[in-house]
Amino acid sequence: MRMRSFLSVVLPFALVGCGYNTIQTYDEAVNQGKQQIEVQLQRRVDLIGNLVETVKGQAKQELEVFTQVAQARAGLTSAIQKGDPRGMADANEQLSTAVRGLNIAVEAYPQIKSDAAFLRLQDELTGTENRVATARTDYNEAVKTYNTYIRVFPQVVTAKVTGAKAREYFEATAAATGDAPKVDFSK
Repeated sequence: MRMRSFLSVVLPFALVGCGYNTIQTYDEAVNQGKQQIEVQLQRRVDLIGNLVETVKGQAKQELEVFTQVAQARAGLTSAIQKGDPRGMADANEQLSTAVRGLNIAVEAYPQIKSDAAFLRLQDELTGTENRVATARTDYNEAVKTYNTYIRVFPQVVTAKVTGAKAREYFEATAAATGDAPKVDFSK
């Protein structure tokens, strides 16, 4: 009888101190951060498609650059659908490399650089790049908070019992930072 009384008083306090609710809260913050990255990356994919179409109309001979951008866009779209932070980071970096090639190609066409639609898309793309960077920073901060929390005592016990695992940061790997695109205007 005394044991039941003791457990009925001690058990609620023990459960409060176990960190289960906080683990769930931090896990949701990580999920929300990842979702924001996905939203911004999808926005980037859409904007770059419009940018390519604008440039394509005036620079038809740059087929190789357009192909690289299209492949990189498809890779990022696929990575967003899979939801893997590392895959999204790698695909995003590959798209950035392809877009640098597109920007190099645009330099040879002054009429494109002065086109109002192109300039508007460039501004939107710059804003989106900033949003992606902010979302990535927020996500990585949420991952840091979550990962740190599930590794300290007594929460580590609760994390093991509930199967909470460390989350991955949104970082590009060395594989994503390939060679810069080569653009040849002599063709």
